[in-house]
Amino acid sequence: MTFDFTRVRQITVGSTNPVKINAARTVLVRLASAAAVSGVEVPSGVPDQPWGDAQTIEGAVARARLALGHALAHGTTADAALGVGIEGGVVEEADGSLRTCAWAAIVDVEGRTGIGGSLAMPLPPEVAARVRGGMELGRAMDTVALASDTKRGPGAVGILTGGLMDRQAAYEPLVTYALARFIRADMWP
Repeated sequence: MTFDFTRVRQITVGSTNPVKINAARTVLVRLASAAAVSGVEVPSGVPDQPWGDAQTIEGAVARARLALGHALAHGTTADAALGVGIEGGVVEEADGSLRTCAWAAIVDVEGRTGIGGSLAMPLPPEVAARVRGGMELGRAMDTVALASDTKRGPGAVGILTGGLMDRQAAYEPLVTYALARFIRADMWP
């Protein structure tokens, strides 16, 4: 049995970043065409720059749960709401280099949680050094690439791929992967 997306009327993303909201909207309205998609600022519960896949997943799940809670607190009925969280992080590789990671989480009121992730791309040494020094990746990219508000636009992926991929397009597969738990709910106990 699959999840009934036709009942979903509100999808709330745990962020006001238009890149994250638009990534969720682009994917989810294909299944829940009657749903409104909006964002709300919620804490991730992890540092501004998450380190490692586990901490990044934790942030995505926390954002999704808080977003769902916000929707429910503002009048959306339990059977008509989904919460979405998207979190970007960095992972230290065995050779000491850094790479990106990103994870999406989708939750419903039944406690089902779908998680999807990837966006594993190496970071240039100068960017990695700034992140190691405590700078959040978006600010590090802004500084090194002489850009502005990277994380609300092309992201590191957009800059480093010369525009072949942007942050929203990179997040869309993650949201899609997180939907597997709902689309094929019959395969999960």
